[in-house]
Amino acid sequence: MHAFDILGDPVRRRILELLADGELAAGEIGAVVQGEFGISQPAVSQHLKVLREHGFARVRAEGTRRLYAVEPAPLREVDAWLEHFRAFWTQRLDALGTELARGRRARRLDDDSSS
Repeated sequence: MHAFDILGDPVRRRILELLADGELAAGEIGAVVQGEFGISQPAVSQHLKVLREHGFARVRAEGTRRLYAVEPAPLREVDAWLEHFRAFWTQRLDALGTELARGRRARRLDDDSSS
């Protein structure tokens, strides 16, 4: 399965967002995801399994709890692939920055002339 197949699912993306803030127990993840997406606990477990099997998450046992965390390596690979396309939005953001600076300058000039 390709990384974008994994990340293409909104439930799995949400799980990764939750894990980006730090390690969470499976039950904590399940409570949030079940509430937001209206899916069952077994469905959440399946999404966690996909993330785990494809290297996007790791799990460790702590007593009876299973604690999940983000595994950054596959995300770095996605970021490297996206690097080819970053120029498309970087140019637009640079242009936006230029326009914002022009607008600030024009307002300053207007404020100075009306004083």
